[in-house]
Amino acid sequence: MQFVTLNNGIQMPQLGFGVWQVNDDEAAPAVLKAIKTGYRSIDTAAIYGNERGVGKAIKDCGIPREELFITTKVWNADQGYDATLKAFDESIEKLGLDYIDLYLIHWPMPSENTYVDTYKALEKLYADGRVKAIGVCNFDIEHLRRLLDECDVKPVLNQIECHPHLVQKELKAFCKKNDIYIEAWSPLMKGGVVLENETVKAIAGKHGKSPAQVILRWHLQNDSIVIPKSVTSSRIEENFDVFDFELTQDEMNQITALDSGERTGPVPAEFNRK
Repeated sequence: MQFVTLNNGIQMPQLGFGVWQVNDDEAAPAVLKAIKTGYRSIDTAAIYGNERGVGKAIKDCGIPREELFITTKVWNADQGYDATLKAFDESIEKLGLDYIDLYLIHWPMPSENTYVDTYKALEKLYADGRVKAIGVCNFDIEHLRRLLDECDVKPVLNQIECHPHLVQKELKAFCKKNDIYIEAWSPLMKGGVVLENETVKAIAGKHGKSPAQVILRWHLQNDSIVIPKSVTSSRIEENFDVFDFELTQDEMNQITALDSGERTGPVPAEFNRK
């Protein structure tokens, strides 16, 4: 496993395991398999409805709590200072934990204009030692600028949709300049057309790896944190097996050149669903 050091000094595994669209019953065996495979970072969220399943796996895995890095997120309907604190209490109870390693705002919901107050609740949780680090998801540059101007604790990362068809160069550059890590969700484009791309398949063939492994390696070498998701044992193992090869700079450039601005998820500035 490779680790990154966040801007508050906390170390985080660069490769994690996501559980979006995994139901509560499936979450426990999937997370147990992931931990057995070697994953130590687990990414969930209140809206996923599987925090109890994730918590069961954490309890049953036999790995010391301090060796695990657990992320969850406050959902849009719970934004606002007091509501966020209440939502955190509910999440930590479901997970069965004493603290969370990373707590994130799930979406900025700019039309509601609550994300600054929500982030100040995260700062309170951080000051109280109930979370080890705080950050955001799906924030554009304008949203990040407001946090940097109006809040005291810099986000450690911004979890965004990112894959070879949505490289996010401008947002990545802003985050790098401000010492905010990028964490990629949908890193394989939900198993979409990028895995069938002839360039990606050719690079995979050269390395004796799968297209998915090549794309995950591209993320890692771009200094991004990445959280692939699967409930299939063989794919959980495959997605973890990405530390024994390296892409050349030319191969990295070929994959980056696939950028088309194509999203699989909502446009953050326009997404305001509660």
